[in-house]
Amino acid sequence: AGEACPVWIGHPMTAHWGVEDPAAVTGSGVEIQRAFAQAARFLKNRIAAFVSLPLVSIDHMALETKLRQIGAMEGSTSPQGKSA
Repeated sequence: AGEACPVWIGHPMTAHWGVEDPAAVTGSGVEIQRAFAQAARFLKNRIAAFVSLPLVSIDHMALETKLRQIGAMEGSTSPQGKSA
């Protein structure tokens, strides 16, 4: 919704996983409900992809690449290859 990302102490790895804001959708109740369901599905798919990563054995660069690929999955609001 155009909000700033939180500031984290240290040097954590970040990736942008933007989806369209379902609260901005106008139309019938069904259309609005569909927008929220779609946003939830996109986020659920990304979380599932993230938790399936081999976090114990993956190196930093590979993890960064995988996080950006997850952010570019279906429903992404960012052009592919761009990160935040």
